Amino acid sequence: MGTHVIKMPDIGEGIAEVELSQWHVKVGDLVVEDQVLADVMTDKAMVDIPSPVHGKVIALGGQPGEVMAVGSVLISIEVEGAGNLKESAAPVVDKEPVAPKVEAVVVESKPAAAAPRPAPVCQGPMVAREADERPLASPAVRKHALDLGIQLRLVRGTGPAGRVLHEDLEAYLAQGQSNASAPVAAAYAQRNDEKQIQVIGMRRKIAQRMQDATQRAAHFSYVEEIDVTAIEELRAHLNEKHGASRGKLTLLPFLVRALVVALRDFPQMNARYDDEAQVITRLGAVHVGVATQSDVGLMVPVVRHAEARSLWDSATEISRLANAARNGKASRDELSGSTITLTSLGALGGIVSTPVLNLPEVAIVGVNKIVERPMVVKGQVVIRKMMNLSSSFDHRVVDGMDAALFIQAIRGLLEQPATLFVE
Repeated sequence: MGTHVIKMPDIGEGIAEVELSQWHVKVGDLVVEDQVLADVMTDKAMVDIPSPVHGKVIALGGQPGEVMAVGSVLISIEVEGAGNLKESAAPVVDKEPVAPKVEAVVVESKPAAAAPRPAPVCQGPMVAREADERPLASPAVRKHALDLGIQLRLVRGTGPAGRVLHEDLEAYLAQGQSNASAPVAAAYAQRNDEKQIQVIGMRRKIAQRMQDATQRAAHFSYVEEIDVTAIEELRAHLNEKHGASRGKLTLLPFLVRALVVALRDFPQMNARYDDEAQVITRLGAVHVGVATQSDVGLMVPVVRHAEARSLWDSATEISRLANAARNGKASRDELSGSTITLTSLGALGGIVSTPVLNLPEVAIVGVNKIVERPMVVKGQVVIRKMMNLSSSFDHRVVDGMDAALFIQAIRGLLEQPATLFVE
């Protein structure tokens, strides 16, 4: 028997060190070729590290949250034959690394792409989660739970990585009705427990980027109200006519199109600012970052060359990228290179938000939820579908009036949707 040592690979782009985000194996596990051993985090994306050999894990070279140099020993595997371990190699420790001194470490794992979804099974009316623990769930599921008056932390999730699904809410309600007499005193009991959570992986990268953005850029936000009745009617008409053959359209492709058209008159918004070199680069290509919530945190996959895409082309690409991001399969190239960002919380979009810039970009357009409200149109009170755009800009580069005019241009395009397609 021999030992095969796998070193931290050179992922490229001049990266000298990466963060070990998660192990998928432990000491003693038998692994096969191409099995994913670990996830590592670069500045731009999560990267899978597969096994090149069959064998048994005998040592792990680090622990989640540790920053490791390229070329350092990542994992050692016992294999048939001589292996690749040379006498000059670093010594192998036949035990797992010492865990950090915390009461609990939460590491959110990526769901396996091929894993079948289990049928919802509610094993009880409540799940023991901490009061501050945030269950995994999509914005739509959170909105559904809010409408039903359900606390998500009490619902057992049967989706990947324990994600709460719509079916789980239904199972919870059914179980709750059959256990209506269950004691509720625990909900009012005093608590003195504490939990320390190590900030690692994607959450660490998000924290660093948000802190860097707020410290370096001079943020200011602008909110504009938009009547989206007409564009929603157009969207419904197109979905009814072409949805079966071309796929359903959400509002996002229309927003991407509005950005593309508005940027023709406001090229200063489609730019990157290198504050160290004091250089602003305006780009002709419109690469729209679409902020997407995944199980491991916020990611921004990029719809490249949005200026050259039709509505359905944009819709297909947005859907593909969102699925890749949520499943942890988005590549580094798919998560980098945006020139302007679009962010939306969907049904949970609220009334107003103050999005943080995605540096080095100088503009981010935030989408709030659509609500029906009485509005005065031509002297008559009518019900209209209204939505706010809450957008932020880098005041070092973008003047306030230009920002207002840019968003008002988007407003005009959305309120008169035919102008989106007039050249």
